[in-house]
Amino acid sequence: MTEAINKSKNPIGTLNESSLHRDLKEIYRNPGDDLELKVGKYYIDIVRDDLLIEIQIKNFSAIKSKLENLLQNNKVLLVHPIIRDKWILSIDIKSNRMIRRKLSPKHCSFENIFEELLRIPHLISHPNLIIELVLIQAEEIRVNDGQGSWRRGGWSIRDLKLVKIIERKVYSNSKQFLKLIPDDLNVPFTNKNLANYLKKPIKLASMTTYSLRKMGLIEVVGKKERSLLFNFV
Repeated sequence: MTEAINKSKNPIGTLNESSLHRDLKEIYRNPGDDLELKVGKYYIDIVRDDLLIEIQIKNFSAIKSKLENLLQNNKVLLVHPIIRDKWILSIDIKSNRMIRRKLSPKHCSFENIFEELLRIPHLISHPNLIIELVLIQAEEIRVNDGQGSWRRGGWSIRDLKLVKIIERKVYSNSKQFLKLIPDDLNVPFTNKNLANYLKKPIKLASMTTYSLRKMGLIEVVGKKERSLLFNFV
């Protein structure tokens, strides 16, 4: 049973959201949908009849408790963008002019979803949850205000903008995430084996096996030297 919807709007819901979040909200919004409505104690990005649509740019830990509560009585579509290509625009704060535009060396793919799934693996099999991944190109706007991270030389990230949607994939049950694992991966396998097949860092491979184990899709079947060996359940 869907929770009662409070027609009150979120007074601060759009103040701190990025352009990417706003753009995706408009893309996913259908005529007749409501934005920023309250369901229970939570404000929802998009409410469409008995479907709640939440757009989460990053950090699934931030919505863990929200999802746990909403999924008890509601169908939830969780939309998550993954940035394949990101251009970094450096803007001089005094002149408001672009100093440079460069392509980030980091390129993500659908497999990077495991960086987030490890935060909510117990929810992935919930019958009320659907996850839609959106592979995109984006622009990150930085300004030299001296307030940013030392890693960026004091430059602050001012905004994140959508450039293009490349592809979308929908996952309505946990087993569908196994499609992100290569079919020709020899079993049993280690994190290093998986990293080599995915052409990804071993850290991401470790996140992947952790998530899949917690989702009940793979299990530890032994060890090879100091590395765990995994096989599909």
